[in-house]
Amino acid sequence: MNLMVFGAPGAGKGTQAKFLIEKYDIPQISTGDILRAAIADKTEMGMEAKKFMDEGKLVPDSTIIGIIKDRLAQEDCKKGFILDGFPRTLAQAEALNELMEKMEISLDKVISLNVPDELIVGRITGRRVCPDCGASFHVEFNPSKEEGKCDYCGGELVIRKDDNAETVKSRLGAYHEQTAPLIKFYTDMGVMVELDGTKDVSEVTADMFASIEG
Repeated sequence: MNLMVFGAPGAGKGTQAKFLIEKYDIPQISTGDILRAAIADKTEMGMEAKKFMDEGKLVPDSTIIGIIKDRLAQEDCKKGFILDGFPRTLAQAEALNELMEKMEISLDKVISLNVPDELIVGRITGRRVCPDCGASFHVEFNPSKEEGKCDYCGGELVIRKDDNAETVKSRLGAYHEQTAPLIKFYTDMGVMVELDGTKDVSEVTADMFASIEG
């Protein structure tokens, strides 16, 4: 099962990806994670990416595609995979499509979680994280038992720097500008599934599996 999870920051991609991993026993491929792994493993593409990152530049699409090619060729992707965080632009989507054609693989479904911007701003600005153990809470949807304290290790909960309303709105603006063309691209390919991400987590999960297996 070759899948892509798609949606704005805070739309619930990470949550739904976990259910996909459990059900299909396939790896989640996050560009951030594979970039870090490629650099740590000192692969040719990883070293190329590091050169750009060290200079404070964006890693070119060609390098990212090279790293994704290496990752998709690994044994654990033979049963399938979940792409998360890539592509972000139409050029990346076209390059990815070309790569997958060469590798003789294709996407089964692209799952888009649709959530209105105002709800996303509320979701993200209410998020609280524990810097000690990495646990995440939300003041409204998933509050800690003791306000400001982590349930797991007792650490002080903090607001991440990029979780303020202004930054979130800026990220959402960039998301809509860059990714609107991708919805048409994957719809035209016949693989796009748009889900209502405002429902309860369990309902979104049920809708997602129904769309994949229906």
